[in-house]
Amino acid sequence: MASVCLQLLAFALAFCGVSGVLAATLLPNWMVNLDTGSNVITAIVQLQGLWMDCTCYSTGMFSCTLKFSVLSLPAHVQAARATMILACVLAASGICTATVGMQCIRLGGDRESKSHAAFAGGLCLMTAGISGLIPTVWYTKEIIANFLDLTVPESNKHEPGGAVYIGFIAALLLLISGTIFCTFCLKKDPEAWLPPPKQQHPPAAKPEGSSAYNLKDYV
Repeated sequence: MASVCLQLLAFALAFCGVSGVLAATLLPNWMVNLDTGSNVITAIVQLQGLWMDCTCYSTGMFSCTLKFSVLSLPAHVQAARATMILACVLAASGICTATVGMQCIRLGGDRESKSHAAFAGGLCLMTAGISGLIPTVWYTKEIIANFLDLTVPESNKHEPGGAVYIGFIAALLLLISGTIFCTFCLKKDPEAWLPPPKQQHPPAAKPEGSSAYNLKDYV
């Protein structure tokens, strides 16, 4: 019963991780810049994401511009695109494979085949978590370095947006769920760790009539 609960917990964490990675990939608020100018009424919020840049005005207008050119993007944005897409693919494949290996699912064949499927799904989830951590950490590092650079004007300085935090938390959830699946598959039954019981040889049965024909009777 405990193993089934652990697998259900890992599945719930993996589902939240997949949803978070997908949402972080599509959201445009990886970098946020609030430009109030000389008047709060003219405040402008600039959002920069992996696929589009958006601008929100104080009047309620909202406009976005897609990033069609890939070569013109910085290196950390290009790497973030590739790794986040890889994380989405691996996370989706991992959760599908791990679902087949769950004990509460009647698919996957015998227990050994289901264990292999759950282990493979756990590896995919762990790899997806690592792929999701790389762009979030790198993006945050670039934002902080740009923010602390004294040569950069205040209007060009940004802060980490909500998509970075969502991607980071989702990557951690994928790592935890993948670790649970892999650890559960490597864990053997408790009886398998115990030493085999000593075989007690049964006492040799005395031949019938031995009490009647004792050797002392012949002396």
